[in-house]
Amino acid sequence: MTGELCTVTVGKEQICCPAGTKFQEIAEQMQKNYSHRILLVKCGPALRELSKTVEESCTVEMITAADKPGHQCYERSAVLLMLKAFYDVVGREHIDGLTIDYSVGRALFCQARGAFTLDQELINKVSTGMQRLVELALPIKKMNVPKAEAIRLFKKNGMRDKERLFRFRRSSRVNIYSLAGFTDYFYGYMVPDSSYIHCFALELFGDGFVLRLPTMENPDELPIFTPSRKVFQEMHKTTEKLEKTGLNTVASLNEAIASGKTRELLLCEEALMEKRIGDIAQQIAERRNLRFVMIAGPSSSGKTTFSKRLSTQLMALGLRPHPIEVDNYFKNREDTPRDANGEYDFESLGAMDVKKFNEDMSRLMQGERVELPRFNFTRGQREYCGDFLQCGPEDILVIEGIHCLNDLLSEAIPAERKFRIYISCLTQMNIDEHNRIPTTDARLLRRMTRDARIRGTSAQETLHRWPSVVRGEHLNIFPFQDGADLIFNSALIYETAVIKPYAEALLYGIPENSPEYPEAKRLLKFLEYFLTIPSDHIPATSIIREFVGGSCYGM
Repeated sequence: MTGELCTVTVGKEQICCPAGTKFQEIAEQMQKNYSHRILLVKCGPALRELSKTVEESCTVEMITAADKPGHQCYERSAVLLMLKAFYDVVGREHIDGLTIDYSVGRALFCQARGAFTLDQELINKVSTGMQRLVELALPIKKMNVPKAEAIRLFKKNGMRDKERLFRFRRSSRVNIYSLAGFTDYFYGYMVPDSSYIHCFALELFGDGFVLRLPTMENPDELPIFTPSRKVFQEMHKTTEKLEKTGLNTVASLNEAIASGKTRELLLCEEALMEKRIGDIAQQIAERRNLRFVMIAGPSSSGKTTFSKRLSTQLMALGLRPHPIEVDNYFKNREDTPRDANGEYDFESLGAMDVKKFNEDMSRLMQGERVELPRFNFTRGQREYCGDFLQCGPEDILVIEGIHCLNDLLSEAIPAERKFRIYISCLTQMNIDEHNRIPTTDARLLRRMTRDARIRGTSAQETLHRWPSVVRGEHLNIFPFQDGADLIFNSALIYETAVIKPYAEALLYGIPENSPEYPEAKRLLKFLEYFLTIPSDHIPATSIIREFVGGSCYGM
């Protein structure tokens, strides 16, 4: 009952307030204790927007942009701010499409089409409009409306992707957000008003522009925009392909599934990937001086399956490929360096016996007979089990590991003898035109499914370790992307629809009182958008088999 006193506990402090008090007021009282602005609260197992009210005594945790949910909240809110300003400057009637496509160089790449010229003058006007909205501190209003009403609204506003998406939504109601009369749908929480979005920049890039935002590591400053041109080109190419096929959103995938085109879709996707791998093999075979194919990529990109499929294609061209996993050159556990938290740092190059790796590769290049090691992960020791190899003119080494693009790993091998491949799951299918699917989410779902199946690791443990994995990728993999001779995108249009039942079962097992529960809840909501595809018709050679099982490569 409004007026009844409630006690809100934040850490060691307690605040008494009447029921009906907004969490925003509590956050303002507590702000002095935090380095970054509070954007959300966690009340029990659930996240709450600051616009929500206190209804009973509770214990809460303050969430800033230095926390993943807060960072995601800031990004969504900044996108809404940019869309509002863009539509104000250009005029809705002149816009045919404005899409938030993907992340590039820690910024969001956007494309805009219509009766206007996308140039620096327009970008400056939109940026000025955004700043004006921030200064006005306009409320971001949340409304819960019937699904049918939301569909009519977005159809009227020309947002057809959202209209199509909601037709597959089970819930009869939808949460939509409004900023100064501009209404949109976002899957996730928002800040209470426009003044919270204090740090951003717009910049022309490629045939579109980027919305630059702060990182979790430093939520109050913009990082230097240093995009990987090669990764951007691959992502852009994939986006154009999906737009041509009409399969660039979750709604379009669901429509294909619902109309009985699943098998056709699977076969087409796998055929395209096989052709791409065959073309890479041909490219390698034509360079007769090559002896080392170096494959690197972030976690759960499908490196192992890709290397085996590439080896098959190389054999078909008359070469004799030999797979080598760099992980077998780990230092013994007692010699492994530790990170700042005192835990073993398996992601760093210092965890590898670089000297021994270079010795063995040099000897193989010179035609010597070499005994290759195997790393016993249970004992944490490198072992030798009689795996001898000697290379002739038709032999080629297919080497896979996270450091394979780092020249320090293979400094003894001349550059002209190496072919470097960067592989990643660069998913380009988005929920709708304004809600992107982060590539890290696709890889996280892959890893969670595989870890549970092969290693018996719980989804909770995978979520707990994931931030550390991502930090390692930013240090040890992403800086070397543009050193690759070729970028390979391992994403498959249909994969989330296949992984969905595996991942859902694991995510539902995460306890509500665990720190990982909010992220599990977010992923479960994300998976709700997809219709399910059974794995029955997926070929045994598919990269997805590496994660859901049934691979012909024994994974």
